[in-house]
Amino acid sequence: MVLLAALVAGAAGCGGDEKADGSPVTEAATTSASPTGPAPIDILVTNDDGVGAPGIDAVVKGLKAMPAVNVTVVAPAANQSGTGGKTTQPTPAHHDATTASGVPATAVDGYPADSVLVALDVLGLKPDVVVSGVNQGQNLGPVVDLSGTVGAARAAASRGIPAIASSMGFGDTFDYSAGATLVVEWITKHRAEFADPKASARTQESVANLNIPNCAAGGKVRGLKQLPTQASLPDLGGALAKQDCASTAEPAEEVPAFNAGYATLTDIPVAPASAASPSPSAPAAVPSPTAS
Repeated sequence: MVLLAALVAGAAGCGGDEKADGSPVTEAATTSASPTGPAPIDILVTNDDGVGAPGIDAVVKGLKAMPAVNVTVVAPAANQSGTGGKTTQPTPAHHDATTASGVPATAVDGYPADSVLVALDVLGLKPDVVVSGVNQGQNLGPVVDLSGTVGAARAAASRGIPAIASSMGFGDTFDYSAGATLVVEWITKHRAEFADPKASARTQESVANLNIPNCAAGGKVRGLKQLPTQASLPDLGGALAKQDCASTAEPAEEVPAFNAGYATLTDIPVAPASAASPSPSAPAAVPSPTAS
């Protein structure tokens, strides 16, 4: 089922330690649901930049401020950018960690998709939704199959759990607040679906892919466009360019719209387009840091 819906067009951390018996300790938001408030939901947050990265910390803090949520962080111990949906056999080890601001978390000695599998199969978490990111560097169009951020979201969706991959565009500096805000808005938009008792039986046919332009060079995010993903481009470099948030252009396709300062929200398939997708080590137009 496709969960995406347009958010407001003008739209601009928690954790999992282990108890002595090995079961996860999760840190819930302090606000509980009122009799007329939203139903409680459990959110698993992961990424591919590593558990200590600023992007995941920003989104965790934004999610924790929501009412009636329980947020748990399980993410790679180190940067795993560009690793797609790779997994490790046997299951990698995990250990206690914290986010950049000190929120308790579980660090996994493996890939982003491993982190989701450890959360589900080792820690026994049962999230209603998985948030991956906010990543440093955009993941657009044909680049998505390289992305560990997307790979983690796909690992969740393949288990029937709604998931969103979130990424901020390349730039000289990064302010993740706009990305965290858009993730919170997406969760708010769909939380009634996540809390549905029938959610566990729901088939997840796609992953939400949110890309937020980096407006550090001037301007601000011009809004949000829900568009089809661009599976191919004449020049891959277009999906990896810096963004012009002061642009007045009004493109109708994902990559040009993003480069013109719009956040983009697309549906991407749970499985990569093909086994022939380029590998992270392939020669490319992927600048440093690589797409993640």
